[in-house]
Amino acid sequence: MDPFSRTTLGQTSVSVTRLGLGTGALAGTRRPVPAQTAETVLRHAHTRGIGLFDTAPLYGHGQAEWRAGKVLRTVPRESFTLATKVGRLLAPYETPGANQDYRDLPRDSGLDARGWVFDFSYDGVMRSVEESLRRLGLDRVDILHVHDPDAHGDAALAGAFKALNRLRSDGTIGAVGAGMNQAEMLVRFAQETDPDCFLLAGRYTLLDQAGLAALLPLCEARGIGIILGGVFNSGIIGNLDNPARATFNYLPAEAHWLEKARRIRAICAEFDVPIQAAALQFPFGHPAIAAVLTGAETTAELDENAANMQRPIPSGLWHALKSANLLHPEAPVPA
Repeated sequence: MDPFSRTTLGQTSVSVTRLGLGTGALAGTRRPVPAQTAETVLRHAHTRGIGLFDTAPLYGHGQAEWRAGKVLRTVPRESFTLATKVGRLLAPYETPGANQDYRDLPRDSGLDARGWVFDFSYDGVMRSVEESLRRLGLDRVDILHVHDPDAHGDAALAGAFKALNRLRSDGTIGAVGAGMNQAEMLVRFAQETDPDCFLLAGRYTLLDQAGLAALLPLCEARGIGIILGGVFNSGIIGNLDNPARATFNYLPAEAHWLEKARRIRAICAEFDVPIQAAALQFPFGHPAIAAVLTGAETTAELDENAANMQRPIPSGLWHALKSANLLHPEAPVPA
């Protein structure tokens, strides 16, 4: 799989590279990342040929958008596709109900320290887009996702999607989407509104194929493109020998997930394939998958991800995983 090859997203004219860069980690959401390091990784990604960048106001309370924009506004606009998100407005920490995640992150943007509040209303979304563009220093984004509206599905349908549909009809954005760590609500959105794409995190991976049951067939039938996040399931795939960092869905991995991941790794080793390479390439067996996002805190991590996408994988590996009941029997696999 060529990580730098391009495909169109769903039925839109929006072009994405098969490998994209998520910017949450570069905002220091896992551990502190110096501003210069983040800028180096972003610039290296663009130079290597990555043309899909994903960010959000939530990541580092604006830090991710600020850092991404600082680099991306210096390169040709047609050379990259940019996605950001709506549903969380940044607000001063003293605002009633403001969440204070990431409060202790070092700031380099000159922005006031801020928490965030949920806001999936039409007006809130319009304000969120304006603020994102200001942080990014750009005049448009290509993809807007409704961000994790798990307990706010009705509000998202009543407000956020109407705002995004308006922006799409005006030509302000190229694609309307939603980003979530679950498949069930995305099925509802596919049925009740008119999305172009979804960002599905962690639910169609080498370890967890929950999205295969209903969401992916529906998206394939309706021409909704899927960008996958969390293909390493938030840490477990790359940290099986480091229990402190072996998280699944952002929490300490339960024993059954650790056992399954270790069994997968053992079979991968029989074929001389790193489990990370299998994790990056497996999803592309499904025709609904347009791209995968990975986070990278260093240029070495980014280069490793690109190399693992290009690594040849024998078809026998996928058959062995299915024979061991480690992959869903109906999951399509790469040719």
